[in-house]
Amino acid sequence: MFKHVLLPTDGSKVARKAIRAGVVLAKELGAKVTAYYALDTMPYLYTDGYVINTSVLKDYETRAVERAKEYLAEIEKAAKAVGVPCQTMITRPATAAEGIVAVARRQKCDVIFMASHGRGELATLVLGSVTQKVLAHSKIPVLVYR
Repeated sequence: MFKHVLLPTDGSKVARKAIRAGVVLAKELGAKVTAYYALDTMPYLYTDGYVINTSVLKDYETRAVERAKEYLAEIEKAAKAVGVPCQTMITRPATAAEGIVAVARRQKCDVIFMASHGRGELATLVLGSVTQKVLAHSKIPVLVYR
């Protein structure tokens, strides 16, 4: 059925549960996993004419990449524990949803297995839903873990 599972994470509690389920699914299917993390775009800094010290931005970037690697290491560890081949990817897309869809296409994944926070309609309207955007734009199946 599926031979290559994209398993995106944002490091949240819900995503961590989905990691375990996604890796088990990959094991049952005899599939490999691509673990993915979308880095946030650099924060907008309103400075009212002041110059931002570039070391602050470099520190932000370093910490963001370190955090991404920690989250992806969890997926690698889970995959290794059950004998599932796993590769990792980090990109900085315009939005997380765009990154997920692009990486799935680029890596030739045949399914995306991702968590949903399950927020209510109002929260989704205000905050947006990465999962809904992926569902709307993906050309491959998306399995939503709740």
